Parts: sequence; structure tokens; C-alpha cells
Amino acid sequence: MALTPTEKRPDKDRSGSDEAFLREVDDAVRASDLTTFWTLYGRWLLAAVAAGLIAFGGWILYQQQQQAAADVQSEAFVDAMDKLRAGQAIEARAQLAALAKADQPGYRAMAQLVEANLLGEEGKTKQAIALYAKISGDEALPQTFRDLALIRQVSAEFDTIPPQQVVDRLKPLSTPGHPWFGSAGELTALAYVKMGKDNLAGPIFAQIAKQEDLPQTLRSRAQQMAGALGIDTVQVDAKGAAASKVDETASKGE
Repeated sequence: MALTPTEKRPDKDRSGSDEAFLREVDDAVRASDLTTFWTLYGRWLLAAVAAGLIAFGGWILYQQQQQAAADVQSEAFVDAMDKLRAGQAIEARAQLAALAKADQPGYRAMAQLVEANLLGEEGKTKQAIALYAKISGDEALPQTFRDLALIRQVSAEFDTIPPQQVVDRLKPLSTPGHPWFGSAGELTALAYVKMGKDNLAGPIFAQIAKQEDLPQTLRSRAQQMAGALGIDTVQVDAKGAAASKVDETASKGE
């Protein structure tokens, strides 16, 4: 005999009660798992968070200290330069000697470079060369200062070392586009002239003369040298401009 609707309702109620009971059991299990996890790992989790906060705070403090030290060294370097200009060489060089041992690599390099330049001006060429070599070989210093020290070292030794050695030393720096191309390129080209390789020296001088971002005095010297070697940099520039104009016109025509 078929059941009436009133006889079916209790089954639905029991089903709903079962679902509610299962949800309560699931929630209880999850709560129990969370409690167990916290009991086992809570202390370690808090320790890790605390360690992270301490490390972050230490990093901020370190950065602040580094900036403060850099500011102090900057003021000391400027003061040393002012004293040199004022003729107070003894006081200035004492400050430079202290900066040469500073933690900040930039000011350490600049202080040593200035001291090497002063030694060269005093005729103490060997001491100056040794200091330039020390700077260029110090991997802890910024590459820009190391490259400058190498150029100064080669310049001081130019008349006493084989020209091929000049070329080999400065080869990485005497490429157009390199920040020190002007100075390194000029020394390289002069070395080629000493070797009788005018065909290699001329194009370098011409390239230096065309570099608009280089000092005008350097460009003028390079233009004169290029001309002496049979390269008219004015005509080269004119041909280059004409070729560019032709290319531009052809491009528009397409």
C-alpha cells in the first residue's frame, strides 16, 4: 500500500538532521585539527614571524647607518677638495688617507684616485702607477673607477711600455659606446701610430671626433690627428649625413 505524504515527512526530517550532524562533526574535526596544529607548531610559527620582523628591522637600521656613513664621507671628501684648492695640502691629504680606508667603496676609490694624481703631479710617477694599479685591480671598487685608474696607469706608463701592451690593456675600453671610449681610444690610437699602423689609428681618431658627447678639446685633437693621417672627418660626417638623408627619402618613397 502506498505511503501517504504525512508518512514521508519523517524521512526528510531525519535526512536534514543527518546533514546538520555531519556538518557539526566536520566543523569539530577542523577545529580539532587547527587546535592540534597550533599546539604543535604555534610557537615555531610565532618565532618565525618574530625573526622575520627582527631581520626586516635590522635591514632598515643597516640602510640608515650606511646612508649616514655615506653622508659623512661625502662631506669629508668635499672638504678635502676645498682644502686642496685652498692650498691646504697637508690637511687635505690626511683626510684623503682616512677616506682611502672607508667602508663606502665609491669614496674610497675617489680618495685613492686623487692621491695618485697628486703623486703624479709631484713627479712620484712610480708611486702613482702603483696606486693606480692597486685601484684597477681592486674588485671591491665600482668598475667605473677601476677603468679610470687603468687609463691613468697606462697614460703614466705610455712612454715606457710597448705600444702593443697599451692596445691590449685598453682594448675592452676603446670601443665606441663605452663610457671611457674617448680617453682609452685616444691612447690606443696613439699606440697604433707608434707601431706604424696608421690605418688602424686613423679610424679611431675619426670616431672620437664624431662623438658629440665627448669633451670638445678631445674631439679637436682627434680631428687634427685624423686629418694628419689622411682622414677628413668633415667629409666623413657629410657623407654620413647624405647617406642618412638618402635612406630617409627612400624609406618615405616606399
